[in-house]
Amino acid sequence: MGVARRVASVSAVLAVDLGGTNMRVAIVAADGTILGRRTEPTPKGDQRPTAFLSLIGAELRGTVAVEAGVDHAVIGMPGRIDHRAGVLEMAPNLPKSWVPALNERALEAALHVDVLLANDADLAAVGEAYFGAGRGRDDVAYVTLSTGVGAGVVLNGKIVHGRRSMAELGHTIIDIAAARRDDLLHATVENLGSGTALGRNAAEAGLGVTGRALVELVRRGDPAATAVFDRTVEAAAVGITNLCHLFSPEIVVIGGGLGRNGSLVLDPIRAVIARFGPVGLTEPIDVAEAALGDDAALIGGAAWRRAT
Repeated sequence: MGVARRVASVSAVLAVDLGGTNMRVAIVAADGTILGRRTEPTPKGDQRPTAFLSLIGAELRGTVAVEAGVDHAVIGMPGRIDHRAGVLEMAPNLPKSWVPALNERALEAALHVDVLLANDADLAAVGEAYFGAGRGRDDVAYVTLSTGVGAGVVLNGKIVHGRRSMAELGHTIIDIAAARRDDLLHATVENLGSGTALGRNAAEAGLGVTGRALVELVRRGDPAATAVFDRTVEAAAVGITNLCHLFSPEIVVIGGGLGRNGSLVLDPIRAVIARFGPVGLTEPIDVAEAALGDDAALIGGAAWRRAT
């Protein structure tokens, strides 16, 4: 039975995607439809998450939330979650002073609704598995290639985690020689295969361009830009292949600013999985671009209870 067919009737949810750059809040119906949303920049200079709580509170008090019957909130955090304790343990891209306040008990007291914390990549994985590119599959791995590298895995329709959130793909080591030199900048999937790595590699190659401008050079066939791009994506592909060995998903969904570049990214990932990935599968592991874009984590809130 596919994931898309395991849908129960549940109330709308207030879903939150708290990032280092933006705070995004939405009211999401049980079918994944976003009914209303608010977005504000993350105030990194603030010592307390006051603006964050105000943003959520404003959405909860709004007409859309009241009419939709919101009865709980799912809050995606850019860090490691202790699900047993209901706390955010660490989040490198948020102010350190925020972390102690970002726990389920404190948030429930402030917001007056039930609160569930989730790792943001896990939440996006659920979104893509239930409503996006992985819909209809039981076993889905989601990987975001962006400023960093994150991943979430859904097996038999359930998000994979133990006491803590897991599948921290970006921090896994793929260059042991660099690690032995204590050179983690050139050892991990994130530091070799992310958008940040792409920009650093481009600068080291003297290209003078990053982001979309660099991708455009690759599309035009510029050899220097292509070499930098291919090296970065290959590193990401090696990490993704390791993820395939660990979880044997039916499909790997690729999202993020770097990840959503179509065949430029998908084809090299497919090639590395085909060469080095699991062998003897009755069906090869599919690789697809994320269908929900930046909304994957918000939409994932609609199915989080079902997926945990």
